[in-house]
Amino acid sequence: MQIKSQINNILEESFKALNITPKSLQVSDATKPEFGDYQYNGAMALAKELKQNPREIAIKLANELEKSELFEKVEVAGPGFINLTLSSSFLSKNLLKSLDERAGVSLKENPIKVVVDYSSPNMAKQMHVGHLRSTIIGDTLANLFEFLGDEVIRQNHIGDWGTQFGMLIAYFEENQKDIDAKLSDLEEFYKAAKKRFDESEEFAKKAREYVVKLQSGDEGCLRLWSAFIDKSLQHCQEVYDKLGVKLDKNCVKSESSYNDDLGNIVTELESKGVAKESQGAKCIFFEGSDNPLIVQKQDGGFLYATTDLAAIRYRVQELGAKRVCYVVDARQSEHFRQVFEAARLAGFADERVLLEHIAFGMMLDKSGKPFKTRDGGTVKLIDLIDEAVNRAKEVISRANEYSQEELEKIAQVVGIGSLKYADLSINRQSNYIFDWDKMLSLDGNTALYMQYAYARINSILNKAGEFETREPKLTDTLERRLALKVLALEDTLLKAYQEAMPHIITNYLYELATLFMKFYENNPILKEGVDEETKISRLNLAKATANAIKVSLNILGIEVLERI
Repeated sequence: MQIKSQINNILEESFKALNITPKSLQVSDATKPEFGDYQYNGAMALAKELKQNPREIAIKLANELEKSELFEKVEVAGPGFINLTLSSSFLSKNLLKSLDERAGVSLKENPIKVVVDYSSPNMAKQMHVGHLRSTIIGDTLANLFEFLGDEVIRQNHIGDWGTQFGMLIAYFEENQKDIDAKLSDLEEFYKAAKKRFDESEEFAKKAREYVVKLQSGDEGCLRLWSAFIDKSLQHCQEVYDKLGVKLDKNCVKSESSYNDDLGNIVTELESKGVAKESQGAKCIFFEGSDNPLIVQKQDGGFLYATTDLAAIRYRVQELGAKRVCYVVDARQSEHFRQVFEAARLAGFADERVLLEHIAFGMMLDKSGKPFKTRDGGTVKLIDLIDEAVNRAKEVISRANEYSQEELEKIAQVVGIGSLKYADLSINRQSNYIFDWDKMLSLDGNTALYMQYAYARINSILNKAGEFETREPKLTDTLERRLALKVLALEDTLLKAYQEAMPHIITNYLYELATLFMKFYENNPILKEGVDEETKISRLNLAKATANAIKVSLNILGIEVLERI
């Protein structure tokens, strides 16, 4: 089902027959339907290299390609473009494979172990909108890697260590009698503790003492700290459960878990000559850069960089990861560039291990400013999720009549799906404009449009009842284009896998759903007058389309609905 890979293999064999060895083989999608299904545009580059006429090279290559049963038509256009049209029999035959629960997508031949580091909330505060993108993008990538066959380890690198916890423990101790009530709103708890810290020198002194005690392993401090972290994690889990992301307590690998190893990390970095002392601090210097990476401060304290290096060593050497993805916003790019280089220098990860910063842009409001509440405060993530569900309820209740139970279920699926899809449909590296109206629209590239397309196909299939599974006969251009798009799913997922870009999947989904709607309008399935063979053929094509939509949405962490 990897169509491009199959075409590239045929290209390679054709070049061998011509005694030509091209530097690269890459077929691309045709830019317009009239140019066929795929194009090969490498003849021009070869012409320069071989000092030959590009059209003559293209004609020779086309003559070889025509020998393959894969192609219905091979045309040379312009100065040397080769337009490739797949045979309808090839499309029909492969559509049968798309009728299984994986929509015909095969598992990778060489699966690897992948660590995906995402979400990573600070335990001192309640999760806010700033955690949304990391959580959604990270979970989608983990789903994608798993679906294609990799062994995925989800890691929630929570922030549960550092100086702010001394302040929180001190305040925690003062309010133990009412601790459950105090921690019902972590944001307010943090603000109250900070207020005490700023107003009372005695409290501030106690807080600083608790930092030292905590880092020294004091049992009393550790007990209070542990109770606070447990409560904070409960808040996070509530968010994860509502969002439907696959993070739980077993995925937690906190900053504090590396604490005992940080001294060893610095010692190893020094012994290998990677870290050097500078003005009392331990630093790693990089060629061509004036900014070192500090791994230990003058006072002996460790930094985020030290913990990140310990995490890389653990993930590569203990877990055996061959790909490690850090889903963290783009503002941390320089930090991860240095940490990755330092890990290579120290031998914590060799060149066979892919270390990736999966950077993403900011979430902005319609005015282009960071997303805030009306009074300028931070938007709690759980409040945003609840609002998405409530708004979805309003939208869908206007479209149809439902029982209260059905309305609640559909609103949950549509609201959460819309929240996720709106984020994932944007190139993750771009800033993201948050827009409720656009997010919940039935038109355009939205979750609701995809869910509606799936529900419509499901309605057709239910109405049709049982029918024979057989190869669809593709009788017109629309059917061919829809079939080709269904079969492009595996290539799409592999590209999204390689580039770690979820919007590649959403773009595919939008094109697929749009093609199906055109097909449905122009090619009646169950209408009177449609002969039995045509009906069964189109039902199979519709079912293959539904499978591709469902698989794609499930990878994005979005549920489908049988009815909207």
